[in-house]
Amino acid sequence: QVQLVESGGGLVQPGGSLRLSCAASGSILSINAVGWYRQVPGKLRELVAAIVGGRPNYVDSVKGRFIISRYNADTMVYLQMNSLSPEDTAVYYCNVRGVVRTSLADFSSWGQGIQVTVSS
Repeated sequence: QVQLVESGGGLVQPGGSLRLSCAASGSILSINAVGWYRQVPGKLRELVAAIVGGRPNYVDSVKGRFIISRYNADTMVYLQMNSLSPEDTAVYYCNVRGVVRTSLADFSSWGQGIQVTVSS
């Protein structure tokens, strides 16, 4: 019912920048929260940044380097990543939570995941 498509990942050198994009589509009545998570092999998926109630929140390791933003009634979600380090290497996932227009049910949708590799 709600689909998310991510883009913008890839290979970047340490100290570089990338911007991830997440496009939401489908039967969306409202969006309550958006977020970006990341996961490396053998570890749990980690919340990196989120906007809940209009306020952005970040995990300590990315504060001052990453910026989460949203546009077009929340159908676009971005993660600007600056001063990247090898420790930021992971698969990044977009998550959107809200209400489905047709059924008025709550939803929580995930993107397919996109690889970010920071390496020289």
